[in-house]
Amino acid sequence: MEERQIVTETATGGLTGLRILVVEDEAAISLLLEDMLLDFGCEVVGPAARLSAALEVVAREKVDLAILDVNVAGEPIYPVAEALAARSIPFVFSTGYGSAGIRDVFRDRPVLQKPFAQHDLKQKLLLARGS
Repeated sequence: MEERQIVTETATGGLTGLRILVVEDEAAISLLLEDMLLDFGCEVVGPAARLSAALEVVAREKVDLAILDVNVAGEPIYPVAEALAARSIPFVFSTGYGSAGIRDVFRDRPVLQKPFAQHDLKQKLLLARGS
Protein backbone atom coordinates (compact mmCIF):
# COMPACT_ATOMS: atom_id res chain seq x y z
CA MET A 1 0.00 0.00 0.00
CA GLU A 2 2.83 2.40 0.86
CA GLU A 3 4.36 1.94 -2.61
CA ARG A 4 1.01 2.76 -4.24
CA GLN A 5 0.80 5.99 -2.21
CA ILE A 6 4.29 7.05 -3.35
CA VAL A 7 3.47 6.34 -6.99
CA THR A 8 0.23 8.32 -6.71
CA GLU A 9 1.95 11.31 -5.12
CA THR A 10 4.77 11.39 -7.68
CA ALA A 11 2.33 11.00 -10.54
CA THR A 12 0.46 14.08 -9.36
CA GLY A 13 3.58 16.24 -9.34
CA GLY A 14 4.99 15.64 -5.86
CA LEU A 15 8.52 14.63 -5.05
CA THR A 16 7.77 12.16 -2.24
CA GLY A 17 9.70 8.92 -2.55
CA LEU A 18 12.04 10.03 -5.31
CA ARG A 19 15.72 9.11 -5.04
CA ILE A 20 17.66 12.28 -5.76
CA LEU A 21 21.40 12.34 -6.37
CA VAL A 22 23.15 15.41 -4.97
CA VAL A 23 26.51 16.32 -6.52
CA GLU A 24 27.92 19.27 -4.58
CA ASP A 25 31.43 19.93 -3.28
CA GLU A 26 30.51 22.67 -0.79
CA ALA A 27 29.56 20.97 2.49
CA ALA A 28 27.20 23.73 3.66
CA ILE A 29 25.25 23.74 0.39
CA SER A 30 25.18 19.94 0.33
CA LEU A 31 23.69 19.84 3.84
CA LEU A 32 21.15 22.51 2.92
CA LEU A 33 20.09 20.54 -0.15
CA GLU A 34 19.79 17.35 1.88
CA ASP A 35 17.58 19.05 4.47
CA MET A 36 15.32 20.54 1.81
CA LEU A 37 15.02 17.25 -0.06
CA LEU A 38 14.16 15.38 3.12
CA ASP A 39 11.45 18.00 3.78
CA PHE A 40 10.02 17.15 0.34
CA GLY A 41 9.95 13.46 1.27
CA CYS A 42 12.81 12.52 -1.04
CA GLU A 43 15.55 10.01 -0.42
CA VAL A 44 18.99 11.57 -0.86
CA VAL A 45 21.51 9.58 -2.88
CA GLY A 46 25.08 10.60 -2.13
CA PRO A 47 25.95 13.35 -1.75
CA ALA A 48 28.95 13.10 -4.04
CA ALA A 49 31.62 15.77 -3.65
CA ARG A 50 33.82 14.57 -6.51
CA LEU A 51 33.18 13.83 -10.18
CA SER A 52 34.47 10.24 -9.94
CA ALA A 53 32.18 9.48 -6.98
CA ALA A 54 29.18 10.92 -8.83
CA LEU A 55 29.92 8.79 -11.90
CA GLU A 56 30.10 5.67 -9.72
CA VAL A 57 26.74 6.48 -8.13
CA VAL A 58 25.10 7.02 -11.53
CA ALA A 59 26.46 3.68 -12.73
CA ARG A 60 25.44 1.66 -9.65
CA GLU A 61 22.45 3.28 -7.94
CA LYS A 62 18.81 3.78 -8.82
CA VAL A 63 18.41 7.53 -9.27
CA ASP A 64 15.17 9.28 -10.20
CA LEU A 65 16.53 12.82 -10.45
CA ALA A 66 19.81 14.66 -9.82
CA ILE A 67 21.05 18.06 -8.69
CA LEU A 68 24.42 18.85 -10.25
CA ASP A 69 26.79 21.59 -9.18
CA VAL A 70 28.26 22.82 -12.48
CA ASN A 71 31.80 22.97 -11.09
CA VAL A 72 32.69 20.16 -8.67
CA ALA A 73 36.10 20.52 -7.02
CA GLY A 74 37.41 22.36 -10.09
CA GLU A 75 36.02 19.87 -12.61
CA PRO A 76 33.10 20.51 -14.96
CA ILE A 77 30.09 18.28 -14.22
CA TYR A 78 29.36 17.42 -17.85
CA PRO A 79 30.51 13.74 -17.78
CA VAL A 80 27.91 13.13 -15.06
CA ALA A 81 25.26 15.08 -17.00
CA GLU A 82 26.02 12.98 -20.08
CA ALA A 83 25.76 9.73 -18.09
CA LEU A 84 22.40 10.81 -16.63
CA ALA A 85 21.10 11.90 -20.03
CA ALA A 86 22.13 8.53 -21.52
CA ARG A 87 19.95 6.83 -18.88
CA SER A 88 17.09 9.35 -19.39
CA ILE A 89 17.42 10.56 -15.79
CA PRO A 90 16.34 14.20 -15.41
CA PHE A 91 18.62 16.65 -13.66
CA VAL A 92 18.94 20.25 -12.53
CA PHE A 93 22.14 22.27 -12.70
CA SER A 94 23.09 24.26 -9.61
CA THR A 95 25.39 27.23 -10.11
CA GLY A 96 26.27 30.68 -8.89
CA TYR A 97 27.10 31.79 -12.43
CA GLY A 98 23.69 31.56 -14.08
CA SER A 99 22.73 29.68 -17.22
CA ALA A 100 25.33 31.48 -19.36
CA GLY A 101 27.98 29.00 -18.18
CA ILE A 102 25.98 25.92 -19.23
CA ARG A 103 27.07 24.08 -22.37
CA ASP A 104 24.73 24.58 -25.32
CA VAL A 105 23.74 20.91 -25.45
CA PHE A 106 22.31 21.21 -21.91
CA ARG A 107 20.75 24.68 -22.14
CA ASP A 108 17.26 23.14 -22.05
CA ARG A 109 17.85 21.80 -18.51
CA PRO A 110 16.62 23.73 -15.48
CA VAL A 111 19.20 25.86 -13.67
CA LEU A 112 18.99 26.52 -9.94
CA GLN A 113 20.70 29.83 -9.25
CA LYS A 114 22.73 29.97 -6.01
CA PRO A 115 21.79 31.17 -3.47
CA PHE A 116 18.33 29.61 -3.63
CA ALA A 117 15.26 29.14 -1.45
CA GLN A 118 13.40 25.88 -0.82
CA HIS A 119 10.56 26.96 -3.13
CA ASP A 120 13.06 27.58 -5.95
CA LEU A 121 14.54 24.11 -5.51
CA LYS A 122 11.14 22.41 -5.57
CA GLN A 123 10.06 24.37 -8.65
CA LYS A 124 13.21 23.39 -10.58
CA LEU A 125 12.94 19.73 -9.57
CA LEU A 126 9.31 19.58 -10.71
CA LEU A 127 10.28 21.32 -13.96
CA ALA A 128 13.04 18.76 -14.56
CA ARG A 129 10.55 15.90 -14.04
CA GLY A 130 8.16 17.46 -16.51
CA SER A 131 5.45 17.97 -13.90
